[in-house]
Amino acid sequence: MARKNALGRGLGALIDDAEIVKVKQLGSISEINIDLIETNPYQPRSKFGEEGLNELASSIKELGIIQPITVRQLDEGRFQLITGERRYRASIIAGLKKIPAYLRTADDQAMLELALVENIQREDLDPVEIAISYQRLIEECQLTQENLSDRVGRKRSTISNYLRLLKLPAEIQLGVREEKLSMGHARTLINIEDPQTQIKVFYRVIDEELSVRKTEELVRQMNRNALKDTSKKDRRQELNKEFEELARHLSKYFNTEVQFRVNENGKGKIVIPFENPEEMERIIGILDKHEA
Repeated sequence: MARKNALGRGLGALIDDAEIVKVKQLGSISEINIDLIETNPYQPRSKFGEEGLNELASSIKELGIIQPITVRQLDEGRFQLITGERRYRASIIAGLKKIPAYLRTADDQAMLELALVENIQREDLDPVEIAISYQRLIEECQLTQENLSDRVGRKRSTISNYLRLLKLPAEIQLGVREEKLSMGHARTLINIEDPQTQIKVFYRVIDEELSVRKTEELVRQMNRNALKDTSKKDRRQELNKEFEELARHLSKYFNTEVQFRVNENGKGKIVIPFENPEEMERIIGILDKHEA
């Protein structure tokens, strides 16, 4: 019962018609030949650690399968995994010929939802695997974040935080999966807009072993500096437009190409070029006339 509650509304709520996934029992649990079972093509889990599988296989040899796998029946007496691939793989390593299984009938979408949600509830999934599972439920099962929240029994804000991880560069996502970076660190890096800067900070966090708090302080300071740089850049662009307009006006007035040379602080000089002494005298005459 505790497992069912962990799924929010229960597995039956994952499918519009709960009858689709109603358990069909042969006795209570069926013993199925492992050779007749094929893996689930919708399996969202991408990593099955060899050490963990061997440990589970040893446990299965000694104690047997405690929790049956779940399968659906295909044509010609074959079966396909819905959930429990880790137990299935470990059972093969343990040399089992048969494995206990619940038999369900489910369409492809039902299989995908069941497999994804079953994996999401596991404690050993990394944050990126969870995020990918959420994204697949949204895209392939056509769920909104609100629908997904109901399916998996988690707050919408929590789901949103996981999905944001997928916006990070692949290099950083891999760092999260390899536990070089925590989810807290990764969420902080999302606040940096430039992907290249995100990667630089990612390596700095690893090299300097920065805590999440130190990383947050670093990112805040970088964003403040970036804002100042943007303000300076905007001001320079504004000044450049003003100087360009003034240069055009003076060029017409002196009938020569007047130039402005300005530094970042707005200081500079006005250059009025001339081709020969006569041209210089003409310009001086204009200035004298203006002074008079």
